[in-house]
Amino acid sequence: MAEALKELVGFLHNEKRPDLQILALDSILATTGTTEGIDLILKDDVIVKNLINLLRSPSLSVKRTSASALVNLSAYGDGPGTLLGAEENSLAVVLVEGITDPDCEVADLFCMILSNITRTEDCALVVIGLIDLETIVNIVTKVKFNNKANNLHYLGVVLSNLSRHKVVRDAIVETSIQKLLPFTEFDGSVVKRGGIVGTIRNCCFDIERHGWLLSDEVDILPRLLLPLADGTEFSDDEYENMPLELQYLPNDKRREEDPDIRCMLIESITQLCTLRANREIVRSRNAYLILRELHKWEKDRKVLLACENLVDILIRTETEIGKDNIKDAEVPDDLTNVFSKMDKDFLDN
Repeated sequence: MAEALKELVGFLHNEKRPDLQILALDSILATTGTTEGIDLILKDDVIVKNLINLLRSPSLSVKRTSASALVNLSAYGDGPGTLLGAEENSLAVVLVEGITDPDCEVADLFCMILSNITRTEDCALVVIGLIDLETIVNIVTKVKFNNKANNLHYLGVVLSNLSRHKVVRDAIVETSIQKLLPFTEFDGSVVKRGGIVGTIRNCCFDIERHGWLLSDEVDILPRLLLPLADGTEFSDDEYENMPLELQYLPNDKRREEDPDIRCMLIESITQLCTLRANREIVRSRNAYLILRELHKWEKDRKVLLACENLVDILIRTETEIGKDNIKDAEVPDDLTNVFSKMDKDFLDN
């Protein structure tokens, strides 16, 4: 296999005929279908650099096939670091240029490559230094940006990956969070919806932002609860303090279909309950009622556990909690081990 790959290198240069390039690229793409093949390609600097260079080819078929191979390579183990390190981050530059070009014909594939690359924190940091975050958010929050029928759904995943870094979370919360919130119920793509919910969840990890996120200026809580609600009817007294967006929902209202997204929504609310003042806000808006009905319906063990952990916080009195910051509560090591085993047993059964 290694010898066959070496023979293909000569056909990958930009000055070669596109039909010959396609033949070579098809063989390389097939090789990326195995772990052994990916290992061999990633060890060959010449092939890697040529694949990156061909992303700028005037031939659409050449660009698409090269990008498809890079999707597979970037999804594998050390692939992100190897690809990003080739020719001083030229891959990231090409990807960002293509994604932000409304006429790029292979932008979806570029988004997939970038989502794979940014899953590692070091590579994500490199990409952060090469992008204009406001531009990325503006593209993500447009239903249609690309003129060539590309949907760019994986750009939501890219944003989620980048938001693991505080500098990105700060920028999003300060300038863009309100643009993202409506997409917690975006029905055009579970990939995009999951990426945006993941971004919002990451932004909820910064305690100093919680009060503002829960304030009327942002009002994040209804956006997190609405995908978890169905058309269950409540009493007038129960509706009284519930956010308007959650009142008198239609009978056919459906909950978020993806369990991972449901879990991220619950985790977001749990983070917002870190401080006493914010726990009291969440309680006062009858979030418990939505979670109670979700728990009756939920079948996924991971989501059930997340829901139970949040409900436990909401139904306990502040005297029982005993701390302003719930993360300051000290749990003995032996009990921590017990609780961890209980959670694992619950998830495994």
